[in-house]
Amino acid sequence: MTHLSNSADPTCEIDPDDDRIKEECGVFGIYGMENAAAMTALGLHALQHRGQEACGIASFDGEKFHAERHLGLVGDNFTGSDPAERLKGHASIGHVRYSTAGQTTLRNVQPLFSELTIGGFAIAHNGHLTNAYTLRERLVEKGAIFQSTSDTEVLIHLIARAKGGEFIDRFISGIRQVDGGYAFVGMTSEAMIGARDRFGIRPLLIGRLGDSYLLASETCAFDMISAEFIREVEPGEVVVINSDGIRSFKAFPDATPRPCLFEFVYFARPDSIVSGKSVYEVRKRMGRRLAQESPADVDVIIPVPDSGVPAALGFAQELGIPFELGIIRNHYVGRTFIQPTQQIRDMGVRLKHSANRAMIEGKRVLLVDDSIVRGTTSTKIVRMIKAAGAKEVHFRSASPPIKYPDHYGIDMPTKEKLIAANYSLKDMTEMLEVDSLGFLSIEGLYWAMGEEYRAENAPQYTDHCFTGQYPTPLIDRDRQVGNSKQLSFLVEVA
Repeated sequence: MTHLSNSADPTCEIDPDDDRIKEECGVFGIYGMENAAAMTALGLHALQHRGQEACGIASFDGEKFHAERHLGLVGDNFTGSDPAERLKGHASIGHVRYSTAGQTTLRNVQPLFSELTIGGFAIAHNGHLTNAYTLRERLVEKGAIFQSTSDTEVLIHLIARAKGGEFIDRFISGIRQVDGGYAFVGMTSEAMIGARDRFGIRPLLIGRLGDSYLLASETCAFDMISAEFIREVEPGEVVVINSDGIRSFKAFPDATPRPCLFEFVYFARPDSIVSGKSVYEVRKRMGRRLAQESPADVDVIIPVPDSGVPAALGFAQELGIPFELGIIRNHYVGRTFIQPTQQIRDMGVRLKHSANRAMIEGKRVLLVDDSIVRGTTSTKIVRMIKAAGAKEVHFRSASPPIKYPDHYGIDMPTKEKLIAANYSLKDMTEMLEVDSLGFLSIEGLYWAMGEEYRAENAPQYTDHCFTGQYPTPLIDRDRQVGNSKQLSFLVEVA
């Protein structure tokens, strides 16, 4: 779900020097269980890594809808038996989010709820619609009034204006007009609905707990509540879940699936299964291949926590070099930490990471991270390792160089701010102040996935951040939205 606004909210202060990639959202839904909202809260706990700025839950009790939306973490807003008491019902959907840039406002927190001619409708969204601005502009010209600055609300208006008897016909009519990468979880008074984009860029899975069916962004949400993973929602598929079970609809012609590689590189939890593959095992294989492609004569392999751990372990095992936790992460510092002065901002990396001097001092250290974006965080970590007494510092990225921005739901800088898009390997080595620098090749990344990279054909995955091959038209970007016309919102995507 993409935030299309520059609206500010003083409750969310973002670290301007934090260049870690951010996934925007995670979605969860359950149908056919008493106290469904309590289960949704647990599912969102498991998906908290996909979004930590805001959360929301909506439910239906057979007569009316209930909804709550909050800034902050799931555990700070939905705890114990409270969700079931406040949000009654047998059906519930939930959402955790990041904003794409700037600040989060409560009006953009999901699930969004609307009263349509068919009744109430709640919806949560992970991803980004690449023609949202264009569609919104046309809808406003026709008299539509928007209550949020989210691209998700565009779909609600399209559904509301669609012709057709059954809601599913109107829903499919709506998603056929949008483009991009998305996973939707919706809820009416009669059913829960799941939908995935035609290439399967953003993930959406089906689970079961007793007689109840579930939808979630990752399998770890099913594990949290001891539910069974059934299958993925297929690319271009819409599923309708009600008391009669699951009905499947094909909203688009068949297309070659292209799930997002960044689910494996960074986003998904290591214990999740994505596209039938263990995320943990794939990340270890990334490290193994990286060690083959870019070895180094060092004393110790140290991961940049937490996402660099599996790759660093694979790297160490491949070369027979000791693996140590030379960086300790502070899990109690979030993105909302206020940093009022430049001096404090310069120390910001030490609020989140501390050097384990006993594992570093006097040693030749090799750091392994999942990726390098702008390079600002990486440089600070390198300086911290040097300050802890490292004799040499080498750096390896377990993904290929990121040279192109994302447009499918990843908070990523513009191309001008991506270090690998603008500098040579030699220049980057000097900028990061390391003795050597290496990246996993695109061929190596596909090898880790158990695939062979085929540059001459359509890629098997959404790999545009490395290759520049976008799977869908980028309509809003190509129109250079926001440059020639100012509305009350701007598209804050790279």
